[in-house]
Amino acid sequence: MDLSILNNISYGMYIITTKKEHKNVGCFINSAMQITSKSKILAISLNKDNYTNEVLKETRKCAISILNEKANQKLISKFGYFSSREINKFDEVNYQNISELPVVIEDCCGYIIGEVIRAIDVETHDIFLIRMEQMEKLSDDAPMTYRYYHEVLKGKSPKKAPTYQEEKEEGKANRYQCSICGYIYDDSKEKIKFEDLPDSWTCPMCGVGKDKFIKL
Repeated sequence: MDLSILNNISYGMYIITTKKEHKNVGCFINSAMQITSKSKILAISLNKDNYTNEVLKETRKCAISILNEKANQKLISKFGYFSSREINKFDEVNYQNISELPVVIEDCCGYIIGEVIRAIDVETHDIFLIRMEQMEKLSDDAPMTYRYYHEVLKGKSPKKAPTYQEEKEEGKANRYQCSICGYIYDDSKEKIKFEDLPDSWTCPMCGVGKDKFIKL
């Protein structure tokens, strides 16, 4: 099968958040869609291995922030490549507590708050049906699409994303891949060779050091 055709399906860029007791939890998602009009039902997809999935099944309440094209890549990386189980993703992030939920407002067009009315098992992921209860527009900025994220920002799909595809290696010895987010540093396309980068250099996508890169 030619999986590249899937790149023609439109996706957005969102941060879903919830709260377990006093702990703020959240992650990046790229699949969210309104499926009814009068009753305002939204459907999102979450990997079963994702900590946010586990917490959302308990809390049944969440907020979905819609990222704009000006969104900082480090914001995407923090919520896309790390786990709320291990780090505080909300540290140094502009968010507000709204309806007892942490809502990310940084680099966002707006947000939606709702209640989970059903979770549907679809093998590796769960589809959550969410009844929208509250929403607010924050700016007129263009919402970021997944195509924009890939083609303009050169971003990669996290391994837990429903759109993740394993990248084919081209066999070049001067290419280095981040083991966290999949970003590839290609010596032939950069002004400085990877080995000559200072030790203080970090991955432009997820912020980890050179030691997390693997030579292809």
